[in-house]
Amino acid sequence: MDQSYIRNFAIIAHVDHGKSTLADRMLEITKTIAKDKLQEQFLDQNPISRERGITIKLAPVRMSYLVNGELFVLNLIDTPGHIDFSYEVSRTLAACEGVILLVDATQGIQAQTVAHYRSSQKEKLPIIPVINKIDLPNAQVEQTVKEVMDLTGVKEDEILFISAKTGEGVAEVLDRVVEKVPAPTGLPEPLRALIFDAAYDEYRGVVTYARVVDGSVRKGDKIQLPQSGVKAEVTEVGTFSPYLCAADVLSAGEIGYIITGIKDIRQCRVGDTVMSANHPVSPLPGYNIPKSMVFLGLYPKNTNELRSLKEALLKLTLNDTALTYSDEYSAYLGSGYRVGFLGLLHAEIVKERLSQEFGLDLLFTMPQVLYRFEKEDMLEPYISLTVYAPSEYVGGIMTVCQKRKGNLTNMTYHEANAILEYDMPYSMFIRGVSAELKSISSGFASVDYDQNGYKKADLVQLEVRINDNPIDVLSEYVYREEGTSRAREKTQKLKDSLDRQQFRQVIQGMINGESVAREEISPFRKDVLAKMSGGDRSRKDKLLEAQKKGKSRMNHSGKVNLSQEALFSMIESN
Repeated sequence: MDQSYIRNFAIIAHVDHGKSTLADRMLEITKTIAKDKLQEQFLDQNPISRERGITIKLAPVRMSYLVNGELFVLNLIDTPGHIDFSYEVSRTLAACEGVILLVDATQGIQAQTVAHYRSSQKEKLPIIPVINKIDLPNAQVEQTVKEVMDLTGVKEDEILFISAKTGEGVAEVLDRVVEKVPAPTGLPEPLRALIFDAAYDEYRGVVTYARVVDGSVRKGDKIQLPQSGVKAEVTEVGTFSPYLCAADVLSAGEIGYIITGIKDIRQCRVGDTVMSANHPVSPLPGYNIPKSMVFLGLYPKNTNELRSLKEALLKLTLNDTALTYSDEYSAYLGSGYRVGFLGLLHAEIVKERLSQEFGLDLLFTMPQVLYRFEKEDMLEPYISLTVYAPSEYVGGIMTVCQKRKGNLTNMTYHEANAILEYDMPYSMFIRGVSAELKSISSGFASVDYDQNGYKKADLVQLEVRINDNPIDVLSEYVYREEGTSRAREKTQKLKDSLDRQQFRQVIQGMINGESVAREEISPFRKDVLAKMSGGDRSRKDKLLEAQKKGKSRMNHSGKVNLSQEALFSMIESN
């Protein structure tokens, strides 16, 4: 189709600022979905996404919109706002020519607002500033206008005001998209299409989500993917309306899907270029594949469910390329899997899916980051942390971040708010920095982060033992200066969690093989003389000596009964 009538755009915003609701109103106004069939957060097809009220997977949709008698095609890609899924935003921006910057009038600019705005500026995309929820009684429209102008440099008359819930002002947003977002300018040939996502269909195989930059693609074409080296024949192309809608051809400037005979989603890598097998060309600039940042052990509470767990993880990874897993074995929990996630929310969502969709009852071990070893040095991952909060809370925020080994790299002020940027170990962040910052700021602080490479760390291995038996799932790397205090904390918690046995239980916290903390649980003492009504002293002494020797043998050979409940309480408290 004529590219001059195409507009490719995204909505970027902080989580819960109304992206999905705005998308719903757009679908309604453009009659893409009939009002009686439009359920809330329509583009959030994932049930957990809808349940939590957050978008966790980007969803494209094609809308037709009439302006002054001319029909335009608007391709919207909804984006997630939570920091765990920020990599999805970068992929979306690469497929667009413009963005709507949506800000909640009751909350104002937040951390992800700033982060996503900066990402759009790196792509040199024009923005359409929109202030949402103006109908709410606690809306602070004037203050939000000042914040938007301060952040973006736009003039007040460039800002649009809407209520995505009622639909007020949304038609004007669509008009502004047509007016301000540039049309794509792809070449007529050869074919180059950027893969920005992929899904797995049980019957048709891999469904590739692509932005056609140059050329065109249709059923029967022979294509290749240079990153994987795979060649295949196209069996179907089409657009998202938002359901898959087959078409004759996808041309330059369009966003749609491509289905081939490929059955392994790992061969269709995000960021790869779809090109003609007969006319190979230079691939398009891609983007980094998201890497797992947090690792947890997953163990079925019922060992018979191990196979079901593996099958469930396999199915999830088909549609979630950021999820990774490998075999793992624990002496106390048996066989399981070491699973990699983007962050703690990603882990929580996967946990819910494993429970709700697959009916699995699982134990998740302590979250840990991925360390690296170079020669004799140990390296840990760092993040660039951005905290956005009212200026009055700056002191408390700085105290929290400094305690977590954060190094302040920049601080700026926008109206009554401050933006603090820190360089921080990721291991410190996953210990609950977000919750601490929320608490210290009365709930007003918001955070965003980006991976920032690896740095040398002074770490030691903390190991927990019971009667000299190492409890593998409780071992972790900790900073040298906190090693002893962490060891004492763990041994005390474990003592509180364990049941008494017929033998003594000695709990030790070991740092690099040396005991630095010790707790003891005394055994039950059976009265071996209870049935003796008489007899001489020597017989009683023999019984007591035999009991003493038996206790000694049990101290060395008695099996420690470390229940899953005890482990679970230890893991949950870390």
